[in-house]
Amino acid sequence: MHRLILVLFLAFLGSDPLTTTPEPVRVAVYADGTLHRGVPGGAAPADALEAAGITLGDGDALQRNGLPIGPDDHWNPSGGEVLQVLRAARLTWESGEITTTAATVGAALREAGIALRAGDRIEPAPETPLAGGLSVSLDRARPVTMTIGDRRLTAWTPAETVGEALLDGGLGLQGLDYSLPPAGDPVPPEGEIRVVRVEEEILLEQVTVPFDTLTQPAPDLEIDTQQVVQVGAYGLQVSRVRVRYEDGVEVARTTEAEWVAAEPQPRIIGYGTEIVVRSLDTPDGPIEYWRSVQAYATSYSPCRLGTDSCGNTTASGLPLAKGMVAVIRPWYNAMVFSQVYVPGYGVGVIADIGGGVSGQHWIDLGYSDENWQSWSQTVTVYFLTPVPPLDSVLWILP
Repeated sequence: MHRLILVLFLAFLGSDPLTTTPEPVRVAVYADGTLHRGVPGGAAPADALEAAGITLGDGDALQRNGLPIGPDDHWNPSGGEVLQVLRAARLTWESGEITTTAATVGAALREAGIALRAGDRIEPAPETPLAGGLSVSLDRARPVTMTIGDRRLTAWTPAETVGEALLDGGLGLQGLDYSLPPAGDPVPPEGEIRVVRVEEEILLEQVTVPFDTLTQPAPDLEIDTQQVVQVGAYGLQVSRVRVRYEDGVEVARTTEAEWVAAEPQPRIIGYGTEIVVRSLDTPDGPIEYWRSVQAYATSYSPCRLGTDSCGNTTASGLPLAKGMVAVIRPWYNAMVFSQVYVPGYGVGVIADIGGGVSGQHWIDLGYSDENWQSWSQTVTVYFLTPVPPLDSVLWILP
């Protein structure tokens, strides 16, 4: 009775329990960026792909829930299966070509047994996803030794030029720095590069400029006296100097400009031009003089000339005898035939030229050989009147 009721109920629903086929297991298929849901699984992954309208190409691969599976492998999928199509990509580089289903450039190279080293340069980057045909540029790094000062470091770099290698090693040239070989040259075969750090500084150097000493007449001062009219001041010259250092050592110093920051001020000495005539009582009688000077006195005679021979010829042509006085040439030129009085010697006339004594005024008192007396002392020389013409006066005695 119960069976009859069940049969009648199923008949009412239009189904025969004895002939019903179970529903196929549905799976999800992910391919080419699209997720296909509710795809009949079939007896093999190829059935599911066909049902989803997906075709495998050469080199493409499949994964079942993240694990590899072949398209014709027998499977018995259950609910929740995900079948993923991994499309093959062609990867080419300088030395070859591969077809791979790797996800990234780096994974494809590892799959091909190509290990990347530190410093290798790869374009595009290893983490770049693979899609279709992709060309890869791989420049292998090599060791380059860089010297800077007393430091040496080695960097692995694929750089072709010295400048690029220095950048890779963190020693890029700055400012005036330069390298050996130059930055634009190829990296030398031995891989040796030297970096020279260059610094420059500007100095302002100061040099004092000496002042001149000038003289000028001072009418209110008596002859043979002097007075400072202007003290004088040093000037200042400034130079702008560029100093170049290479690796901390000075290698060049160039003066770029010079200028006088302060002009020197001359020292001005006023010399007396007032002549005062005076009288003096002497053992030889009274004298009248217009000038008196301290001088060192020596004496000479025809055979005491300081030579191996004798002679009595003088610069004025007068014969050498007592009463003739020799002086240095400037005095002689200005005072020839002028009369002087020297205490202990008497009156003499300037008529000869002598050598003088360094550092002081000097006169040489003439004698004959018979009455010669030795002199070697400082005396006062009185210049007797009349006063010579003012334009011939030697106002400052050398």
